[in-house]
Amino acid sequence: MHNRSDQFSKNLLRDGLSLVSAAETEVEVLAATQKIDVYSVPDPARQAERAAMGLLGELSAEPSLFEPFHRTPSLRQIRQCLRKQLTWHHELERRARSAAGSVAPDEDADAPPQSAVDFPALVVIGPGRPETVLDAYRCEPVQPGVYHAVPGLMMRVVVLAELPRTRATLLLRLLGSGRLLRDALADLAALPDDAWEKSVAKPLLVHFRLGRREPAIDKEDDVSAEIRAWFEEYERKLRAEERKEGRAEEAARAVLTALRVRGITVPDVARERILAEKNPETLERWLERAVVAASLAEVLDDLS
Repeated sequence: MHNRSDQFSKNLLRDGLSLVSAAETEVEVLAATQKIDVYSVPDPARQAERAAMGLLGELSAEPSLFEPFHRTPSLRQIRQCLRKQLTWHHELERRARSAAGSVAPDEDADAPPQSAVDFPALVVIGPGRPETVLDAYRCEPVQPGVYHAVPGLMMRVVVLAELPRTRATLLLRLLGSGRLLRDALADLAALPDDAWEKSVAKPLLVHFRLGRREPAIDKEDDVSAEIRAWFEEYERKLRAEERKEGRAEEAARAVLTALRVRGITVPDVARERILAEKNPETLERWLERAVVAASLAEVLDDLS
């Protein structure tokens, strides 16, 4: 469960951030045997969309390393994250120098290029309040559940248990467990079907929590029967869509085969139209016509 929770957290952050950023998971830090959980670089063209994402959008307004923890992080774990942050900045500077060409003889080989590389922020996310961390780095609250360390560190600490129960914090609260997760799932279920949060979170929740034969949600999460039923219904819909797509693909191939057997030439535009059709009933109607047709016009209503 622990590994699946880690993978779920990384994928949820990556897919949410991908709506407004170039986000990757498992980014290798070449100078150390460490990997950044999620590294996000904001897309300037999607500033308005990012602003609509609530707290996650605020946290991704600058190049950032996201490090989610299933349990409240210790001081030692935060130091490891800070090492990633520093090493990654060093690597970014190295890449910038390489892209700018060779270094002049009188230029410091370790100096950044003329266009300075932004120092990436570190965003640490955990369920509880890490008192030793907040004290060690003199973190100050900037809003409920969000703390900033001394300016030079560029570190933000997000305490999931302290976040207000609003839509602006929903995607981050889904990284929690127990009651925190249960409340976040209830809030997610209450959103409109076309909500961006649902498009990001629901497929991942199904994949990482319903993908095996174990119960839909681990017992430790104590999710209500209503939320459990919501998961199961969504999974049924996904499977039905997969079956429908498979049926449509098979029917499209059958239509093309029938036309070929009848000796009817199928132009590229018509072939693309047939293969693009996703309604099995439409394709089956075309197939019935194709087995007796003398021309393409007798088969397709909108192409000849």
